[in-house]
Amino acid sequence: MAGQVPEIVIFDLDGTLLNTIEDLGHACNYALRQVGLPEIEIEVYPRLVGNGVNKLIERAIRFVSPQSGMTVETVRPHFIDYYNHHNTDCTKPYAGVTEMLEVLRAHGYRLAVASNKYQEGVERIVPYYFPGVFEQMLGEHAGCPRKPEPQIIQEIAKEHKAIMVGDSVVDIETAKRAGIEVIACTWGFETREKIIAANPDYIADTPEEVVERLIVDSRKSKIES
Repeated sequence: MAGQVPEIVIFDLDGTLLNTIEDLGHACNYALRQVGLPEIEIEVYPRLVGNGVNKLIERAIRFVSPQSGMTVETVRPHFIDYYNHHNTDCTKPYAGVTEMLEVLRAHGYRLAVASNKYQEGVERIVPYYFPGVFEQMLGEHAGCPRKPEPQIIQEIAKEHKAIMVGDSVVDIETAKRAGIEVIACTWGFETREKIIAANPDYIADTPEEVVERLIVDSRKSKIES
């Protein structure tokens, strides 16, 4: 890797580690039904996610009924209530992700999660799928603005060298604002074209390619130094 070898790998959650789209979509559809709005096809939800629950709900309302006057504050409690009880119904790790994390830990990397999902949701879902894997798990919480603001990265990394792995333009922008490199993965919710246009440091089409970037390239950096 260019520059210093990172000590911490900071992962996005939704669309990077876990395919959460069905559970997010079902929760949002439930919330829409509770306030009398129509549902959205699950296939549409990848275009609506990526900036936290409030933005998802805002986009969903605008998608189904832009003139309804419905507010995020009215819909959000229904979403949270449903999602807290159904966030593992359909969610699953992407193929190769669990193995990727095991290899990185075996090579001494510290692992963390930086998500725009609300903190309670992060704390529920990450240990369920990856028990004991991540040292830090940060989501949307008081005093820390959502990505692409860089504070969540800075809060995790502090004085340590870090690199980010994420699937969205938001993740790429977050890393750039935080002054760290980013590996953009193409198996998540964002299109490859948008990822390329955002100019990440590296692109990985599989979790194995993330390992290759972090381990093989790191070895090269150590030899060259």
